[in-house]
Amino acid sequence: MKKILALMLALSLVTVLAGCGKETVTEADTTPDTAVETPEAEPVAEETSTEIEGTVTISGSTSVEKVGLGLGEEFMALNPSVTVTYESIGSSGGVKNAHDGVTMIGTASREIKDTEKEWGMTEATIAFDGIAVAVNPANGVTEITKDQVAAIYKGEITNWSEVGGADADIVVVSREDGSGTRGAFEEILDFEGGLTVNALIAEGNGNVQTTVASNPQAIGYISFSTINDTIIALKVDGAEATMENVLNQSFPISRPFNIVYHETNLSDAAKAFIEFIFTAEGQTVVEEKGGIPVK
Repeated sequence: MKKILALMLALSLVTVLAGCGKETVTEADTTPDTAVETPEAEPVAEETSTEIEGTVTISGSTSVEKVGLGLGEEFMALNPSVTVTYESIGSSGGVKNAHDGVTMIGTASREIKDTEKEWGMTEATIAFDGIAVAVNPANGVTEITKDQVAAIYKGEITNWSEVGGADADIVVVSREDGSGTRGAFEEILDFEGGLTVNALIAEGNGNVQTTVASNPQAIGYISFSTINDTIIALKVDGAEATMENVLNQSFPISRPFNIVYHETNLSDAAKAFIEFIFTAEGQTVVEEKGGIPVK
């Protein structure tokens, strides 16, 4: 009996040991006892900021103002840390300001004069513009020749009946001395210094426009970019005052919009702004604001 009991205990022990052999074993840790050093990560270089910051100061032509402000607004929208200012003081004043360092950039709605070229500034044409010959909608005249316009401004033609209009005296409206629009207008029509003494002088395109809009017998000249429905732009030599006719050269009274600057006076923001002007986006703004793109 004792032998049987001993045998049964032995069999039970074997069964228990067999059960223990079937337990699930977790994955053994195969990491060697000796620690392996991990190479130190190289320091990550800090990214260089590409954000443009600073100020861009511009002064000059009232004709370029609308285009200049539009470019400035778009550039500031793209670069919130930049401030662009534009002071409308006329072409001659803007060119001088850029030379004297009063502003970084000067604008002129005419060719740069030889005396100004002697200052050694960089020049660039940012757009083209036509100069419209404008009358009051009640005037009745719708077209004129380039020679007739010149004769009116020299005081040789003084009555509207001489150019197909009513029997009424012509009220000549011109720009102030130093105006880029006036300089270009007189140069193109070849009567520099020959303006009639009877001309009314208005400062800025806006004042010319207002004067003509309020007088049925007035004639004036303004930038294409400031034409609105209070006045009528006359056909000149049979060509309407349109961008297309400036580009195809059928409209005879047109001029460039120029900028001038000394490179050493430019902030980084101003350099970036000048580059922006000549991008596709910048030239789109030029066109939207009434200028004729250069590219």
